[in-house]
This record gives sequence, C-alpha cells and structure tokens, in this order.
Amino acid sequence: MPDQIPVYISIGSNIDRERYVRAALDALARWFGELGISPVYESEAVGFDGSPFLNLVVSVKTSLSVGELSRQFKQLEAENGRHPEAPKFSARTLDLDILTYGEAVGRMDGVELPRNEILKNAFVLRPLADLAPTVKHPVCRKSYLELWRAYSTGQKLWPVDFNWQGRAISQAVG
Repeated sequence: MPDQIPVYISIGSNIDRERYVRAALDALARWFGELGISPVYESEAVGFDGSPFLNLVVSVKTSLSVGELSRQFKQLEAENGRHPEAPKFSARTLDLDILTYGEAVGRMDGVELPRNEILKNAFVLRPLADLAPTVKHPVCRKSYLELWRAYSTGQKLWPVDFNWQGRAISQAVG
C-alpha cells in the first residue's frame, strides 16, 4: 500500500452554508474514511462585501497526489454549485483548499504548498491550530498553536453550533 500522506484541507461556504459544509464532509468521509475535524467558525467575508462564511479544517490521510486531490476537490465544488469562473473574492457555495500535503514545500501540480492563507487568515489558522496545535508549519517551523497565539490582524471569527452525522462538531461560546 502506498504511503499515506497527512493532508490538511480548509472548507468554507457562505451560501446555504450548513448544507454545503455537510456535503463536503460527507464526500471527504466517503473518500478517505476517518476525518479529523476542527470546530466550525463563522467569519466575516474577507476581500469583498458578502454574507458571513462558515469555515473549518479537516485532516485526512491519502496516497493520492496533490493534483489528484485538487481535481477531486474542484469537481466536488462544481457538483455543489460553485462556478469555476467566479471571481476569487466572491460568495461561494463551497471552497476546498489543500493547506498542507505532508511536509511538501513549493509548487506541486499547480498548487502552492503550504497554502499562504495559513499565515494570513484567521479563518484558516484558528481551526488549524485547534485541530493540529503541535504540528509545525512546513516553512516557518512554528506550531500552529504558536502561530495562532502570535496572530494579530483583527480578523474576527467565532465558534458556532454545528452538527454532522448526529454528533456535535462545535459549539458556540457563551
């Protein structure tokens, strides 16, 4: 059996959010089996005026290549109503991005790794720090929890109640 590479994937949606996040989790579970799942956060749209997003990070292990994963994710997005020609900063039904692929650094199959959004956006870094606090970023070699504790852009996000397959994935605070 080929090596199983740990992969972290971000999921986001700001159109019919619960439906599309659940659709993504269902597909990922079918493809990869057991998922590591962060709490789900709501965050303001970044880069455009739009409805708030739901965001989370999922971990899987796979022998698929980066290119195979990317194609699978683009197909899943399309099957769930995402238009490939839509502007980068716009509302979307579903957005899946490969954040890291093992310790890979650089461009693989057209995907830049690790994804630069890890260090830029709270809606990526916070759930990643929750899911993998001791894992180190492949370039800066700091743990995701260390990076989150040092993060300070003012982007706001908050945990929300979210259930999937009969279990609570996350709960709102307060």
